[in-house]
Amino acid sequence: MNISDLAQHQLPPHWLASLKEEFSKSYWLELKNFVLQRSVFTSAIYPPEEQLFAAFENTDLPDVRVVIVGQDPYHSLGQANGLCFSVAGKQAIPPSLRNIFAELHNDLGISPHSHGCLKAWARQGVFLLNTVLTVEDKDPGSHAKRGWESFTDKAIETISNECRAVVFMLWGGYAEKKSLLIDESKHLVLRASHPSPLSAYRGFLGCQHFSLANDFLHANEYPPINWQLEPNTNSSP
Repeated sequence: MNISDLAQHQLPPHWLASLKEEFSKSYWLELKNFVLQRSVFTSAIYPPEEQLFAAFENTDLPDVRVVIVGQDPYHSLGQANGLCFSVAGKQAIPPSLRNIFAELHNDLGISPHSHGCLKAWARQGVFLLNTVLTVEDKDPGSHAKRGWESFTDKAIETISNECRAVVFMLWGGYAEKKSLLIDESKHLVLRASHPSPLSAYRGFLGCQHFSLANDFLHANEYPPINWQLEPNTNSSP
């Protein structure tokens, strides 16, 4: 898995122009070698190569309206599709995503969805970013602290600097640390506990982030996000 080649191929024009200098930095070269080596010696790396940069591919930089920050991809076969909290195909909806859907119902009256592919959100401007873009089979966090965080931090900083009136949804302590990268004088930062069943009751459920996001977008003359998913969404970003 050559992440440099994949990035050059999958990143859309504006993202590629803003991030291409990252590909010559030392952290990226070390990351590239690490992922390439692990792809030889491990049984599987997720998501599939063609979906590695799906968050960027589905939401080019000028189109970003909302940012949701996750940590690393799902680590079981067939789940990860390159969008944080999203699952591919007819996979069972993971617990955190079930709580996200529960909050959507509480907040906007949207009935829980029958599938967990969030591609429709991404195509409306919801940038679904995992801060680590690869993971090994059944080994969560296996590619953390190898360089991905530097790349995705740069992406968050780029959104803060180059876009206007973006909503950042930061759920849990890990995501909340990314607020240091965001200019809160021009963007809306929404904070809550993580939607995991272990913490959702501590502030995620009842946070009303989805209506608050749409209110902010409307106030800044952007169309609201339609958070309702179609029942038969194609799972391939």
